[in-house]
Amino acid sequence: MANYTAADVKKLRELTGAGMMDCKKALEEAAGDVDKAVEVLRVKGQKGVAKREGRSAENGAVVSVIAADNASGLILELKCETDFVAKGEKFQSVASALAAHVAKTNPADIEALLASEIEAGKTVQAYVDEANANLGEKIVLDRFAQFSGGYVSAYMHRTMPDLPPQIGVLVELDKENAEIAKGIAQHIAAFAPRYLSKEDVPAEVVEAERRVAEETTRAEGKPEAALPKIVEGRINGFFKDATLLGQPYALDNKKSVEKVLQEAGVTLKRFSRIKVGI
Repeated sequence: MANYTAADVKKLRELTGAGMMDCKKALEEAAGDVDKAVEVLRVKGQKGVAKREGRSAENGAVVSVIAADNASGLILELKCETDFVAKGEKFQSVASALAAHVAKTNPADIEALLASEIEAGKTVQAYVDEANANLGEKIVLDRFAQFSGGYVSAYMHRTMPDLPPQIGVLVELDKENAEIAKGIAQHIAAFAPRYLSKEDVPAEVVEAERRVAEETTRAEGKPEAALPKIVEGRINGFFKDATLLGQPYALDNKKSVEKVLQEAGVTLKRFSRIKVGI
């Protein structure tokens, strides 16, 4: 039985920048002691371990792969430390290779992706570690989204013209409509909805919003009899802001996103928005 936890592996990776498998081996050798595991990695000469301790990777790129028939697609975030590296051909080549690998292998989650072989005898984690050493920066792969089964499309947004896309949005409709898919994805990129619909908002989130609304309303000195109506209005305002279907559509703010979809005769099954570093 392992004498360490997933949290220990995560902490060691953050401290050293070393790969997941190397961290696991070091923790095994160190009997679960994270500090000793750091020393183990140093002794074994992991490239960049001491140099990259404490560094954060908040730059990078989002890349996408969409099937020719739009039946499947993905977006993937690869992070680095500086925009200088992010805009480089080598970094973007690594990101594209990783996205192509995801499209080919359909991993269940990030751990399955990192453990999969991208080249003969080389895992994705080892491939990322190699990029880490070659580019001289901490390179992190910890997020991707992949859809299939409907009409899948992506929108990639550049926040600066000389940088690769920093925001990626993946959407899945129940039927083909390229124009609506693009418009909805652009809206999501701009307005960053947290949920698809009211039904997707966790009950605990709604209750927290309700408590805040009640306390705020009382603090404003509103009549007790009017409180339920005012609170309900504020909750509805929260749904309008936080849910995609409730938001006014970016390309026609007289209509909600839900109304636009209804008029087009399509259903948005799901979406994912990734912004580098957030």
